[in-house]
This record gives sequence, C-alpha cells and structure tokens, in this order.
Amino acid sequence: MEVCVCCGSASRALAEEVCGLLGSELGDVELARFPDGEIDLRIRNTVRGRDVYIIQSTEPPVNEHLVELLVMIDAFRRASAGRITAIVPYYGYSRQDRKSAPREPITAKLVANLLTVAGANRVISLDLHAPAIQGFFDIWMDHLTAVPLLARALADRKRSDSVIVSPDTGRVKEAERYARMLSTPLVVMHKQRLGPVQVESRTVVGDVRGKYPIIIDDMISTGATIHECATALVNQGARQHILVAATHGLLVSDALALLSMPAIREVLVTNTVSLPPDKAIPKLTVLSVAPLLAEAITAIHADRSISYLLAE
Repeated sequence: MEVCVCCGSASRALAEEVCGLLGSELGDVELARFPDGEIDLRIRNTVRGRDVYIIQSTEPPVNEHLVELLVMIDAFRRASAGRITAIVPYYGYSRQDRKSAPREPITAKLVANLLTVAGANRVISLDLHAPAIQGFFDIWMDHLTAVPLLARALADRKRSDSVIVSPDTGRVKEAERYARMLSTPLVVMHKQRLGPVQVESRTVVGDVRGKYPIIIDDMISTGATIHECATALVNQGARQHILVAATHGLLVSDALALLSMPAIREVLVTNTVSLPPDKAIPKLTVLSVAPLLAEAITAIHADRSISYLLAE
C-alpha cells in the first residue's frame, strides 16, 4: 500500500513537516463550511487501497476539530482507503477518563468510541493525560511519548543543583522518568484543586531550598497549576530560575499572563497543539514532534515494531 498523509485544519504545519521528513506530498483534502457551519469535505486525490494517516489534534476549539476528524475518517473509509490511522497528537477530553462524582460522563471513552465507529483502524496519540485511556479502544492504539525529546532539551539547560518537580501526585511516574534521564533529584508537589481552573498548592515534598526547579507536566492549559506550583517553590526557598516542560501547550485563558511571572525563565512545549503568533512569547520554546511521528508512520507502514517509541 502507498502512504497518504493528510490533515485537517488543526495540525497543518505539523503535517507538512512530517511529509517533508517522509519525502511525500500532503494529501489533497478540501475543507469548507456550509452556511449553517456544517463541515463540507472533499478528498481530491484517489486513496483506494492506500495506507492513510490523518494528523489532527483535538485542540481548541476541541469540538470543532474533533467532528472535523470524524468526518475525515468517514470520508476516507467511504473512499475505500486500505487502512486508516488517526494521529491525534493531543487527545481532547483526556481529563474525563473516569467518574469522579455521580452522573458524570466518561468522555475520553466516548471519543474512543467515536473514532472507532467513524472507521479508524488505528489511533496514535502522545502523552495522554491518563495512560489508561489506551484500554478504551477496541482497535490498535499506540501511545507515543515526547518525554525523551523534552528531556534532551532540558539536559542542555539543567544545572548541577536542579531538581525535577512533579506538580501533583498524578504526574509522579512521568517525573520519575525525567529524573532518571537527567540524573536529577525528584520533588513532589501536593495540591488541592478547588475547581476546574483554581488550584491551591499546599505542600512541597522534598528539599528545594537553593535549588533550580524544573516543573514537568503533560499539558499546560490555563497555567494555574504551574503558577501555583512556582509560587510555592519560591516560598520554600527555591531559586527564581524555574524551567517548565510539558508536551501539550494549550495555553488558554490567562495562561500567558500566569507564565510571565519573573520566577519562570523558560517554558518548553511541543507542537502537538498549534500556537498562533500572538502566543509566541520570548520565554516559550516549541519543540517539534514531527520526527517522532514520521518515524512511527514509517515503522507502522512497514509492519515494524514501534515499542521503542511508546510511553512507559
């Protein structure tokens, strides 16, 4: 089967970079809108029997990009594509992976069902907020990770007295992986979430006095968690030279303002989420996951193992 890489409106720059690495052209997909806002899609090149990879993050606006992805999958299925792989660098609704109170949805499972019913044969994503989401799929699901990419960048920036900081207990396993890669001590932040946006950090578990903190997380949404964590670290005597690293830089609401606090010197994210020019603040560094995705596509197309690319 020939490879066909295409994209929706959410991840075009990333898809073009992947195609450049693969030495192929981006599939010709025309997206438009009917007057009432419904999606109008046309596949302009023949895809019968081809190995199709659709790159589309469910980034803000999440619902718009999710439905766009589903429509694309359905269109390729009806066009007799040989195999359809949905590459969702940022998997929306991943924070709703369980019922934490009565009468709540498990929307991460719903999204998995939608992708499957639409016609995807395989789904690839990066650094899920909850790794257990892999089990929501009855089709192949590959959970890749950008941790090595971020760790390499941090290795050039860390100091001898740096410490890795997990912003909450849920990120400890991921933080431990960074700590091993960078040969750096680990500190854990115990926090209490007061609401969807408001977070109150309470306790720093570990010694940060006089240290250079490196806060790691899977995503930065509103920036509230990072801001509260940085404030608590400074209050505990950490140096006001904090690095932040996260795979998904959503940067919504007042995130840029919160990350602009002087104690935070640099924020590293990847391009799993497209960032418009107005969010390109000086302290923000964006690393590309295109080589990772290109390597995964090459291996999957050749039916080779990608276990070395998967999250632990």
